[in-house]
Amino acid sequence: MSLKVIVIGSGVSSLSSASFLAKEGHDVTIIEKNDQIGGRARKFSKEGFTFDMGPSWYWMPDVFEDFYNKFNHTTSDFYNLKRLDPSYRVYWKDATHTDVPANMKALEEWFEENEKGSALKLRAFLKDAEVKYQVGMQDLVYKPSMSVFEFANKKVLKGLLSMNLFSSFGKFIRSYFSNEKIIGLLEFPVLFLGAMPNETPALYSLMNYADIKLGTWYPEGGMHKFIEAFEKIALENKVKFITGEEVISFDKENRKIKSVVTTKGKYSADIIISGADYQHTDKKLLNGHANYSQKYWDKRVMAPSCLLFYVGIDKKLKDVQHHNLFFDESLEQHGIEIYKDPKWPSAPLFYVCAPSITDASVAPEGSENLFFLIPIAPNLDDSEETREKYFNILLKRFKEKTGNDIASNIVYKKSFCIEDFKNDYNAFKGNAYGLANTLRQTAILKPSLRNKNLDNFYYTGQLTVPGPGVPPSIVSGEVVAKYVLKNHS
Repeated sequence: MSLKVIVIGSGVSSLSSASFLAKEGHDVTIIEKNDQIGGRARKFSKEGFTFDMGPSWYWMPDVFEDFYNKFNHTTSDFYNLKRLDPSYRVYWKDATHTDVPANMKALEEWFEENEKGSALKLRAFLKDAEVKYQVGMQDLVYKPSMSVFEFANKKVLKGLLSMNLFSSFGKFIRSYFSNEKIIGLLEFPVLFLGAMPNETPALYSLMNYADIKLGTWYPEGGMHKFIEAFEKIALENKVKFITGEEVISFDKENRKIKSVVTTKGKYSADIIISGADYQHTDKKLLNGHANYSQKYWDKRVMAPSCLLFYVGIDKKLKDVQHHNLFFDESLEQHGIEIYKDPKWPSAPLFYVCAPSITDASVAPEGSENLFFLIPIAPNLDDSEETREKYFNILLKRFKEKTGNDIASNIVYKKSFCIEDFKNDYNAFKGNAYGLANTLRQTAILKPSLRNKNLDNFYYTGQLTVPGPGVPPSIVSGEVVAKYVLKNHS
């Protein structure tokens, strides 16, 4: 029997779930409030520049490839994937910088230069991280996490024992290394997971395996190329798209949603999957049929939001990499001002992406395309005055650390912050990265993918399993689609 499925939102997880359900012959429609699909991975073009609005790091290429394979495609059918070397640059407190090499031998040499004996320790650390990655990606993330019994088989339990669930990430790294720069390099991937390294489970050393072993990549043409690929797969499987319509309510009968009401019409459905913000769906749309109370949501620990600037300049930069991390201030202090004592940061760490260094197509000739990001606490007061204050801080620090003065060369600038995350994505507290990846918000302790009060309503995306980030969102869509197929087909 063919089911009529409505998917709310067109982010990565929504595109994934829609494609898997349509592949099995179901009638699937995606309804998107914005005029363009892609959610946080949208793009826009101005003054000859093409800006990716959200994700800028292409990690875990195996997850993308696995998705494409399941639809009889491969990555190269859609775009050319280039491994960056160096992977990225880190600016340190001592006015030096490190270009992190993609080559393992070169990286081991850098480790050895900074801490004698650390090259062998790195091999052991990455061997452990590889086990966590394999267990995580093969045995854990594809589970719907509806019951603890999903994890109650010998293989999974054995894997869980190797995951260091109850050790902190910070402590785990320091059991191998003592050099400040090495520790900073290894702690970087958890910066956006939603807690300080000493409060993040050590299982997330699997991110170091993704970083160092699997590498940092770039899809030529821009990060939005994978959204174009997902859209093509969805269309090949006859998914229909409706854009520029916001879902505002539902017609319900007993324990079922009968139709979805938008700003422009009404659509009947057998199954509804919300890839929109979970809390928004739960508290603003479901009218008494929510999974969780407002008290529950208020107690959730959120990952950071961020202040973004999309900047086009009319000159070429000197001695800057594609990815640049500015760790020239205190990570601990910035972390406190995100997680412990939420406020606008006094001396922020920040990140600059310059994709035009790798890809000339994203900027006019002789120009550069720049993406600035400061991680900040969610739900802060957000004003144009504050944004401009921090932009000037960024320009000053960028000039001091790189030698590039760009203030008089800016031909385009657009900011994006907490209020924009709320307006564009209905993001709870203006979050950018979903829930914090703490032990108490992992697997069965995350918001459920199934609505307990409605028999045909489900959730996908970064606030449910397996968690935030593009690869986990791809998996999230597949997990909810399979759960729907198992329980309704």
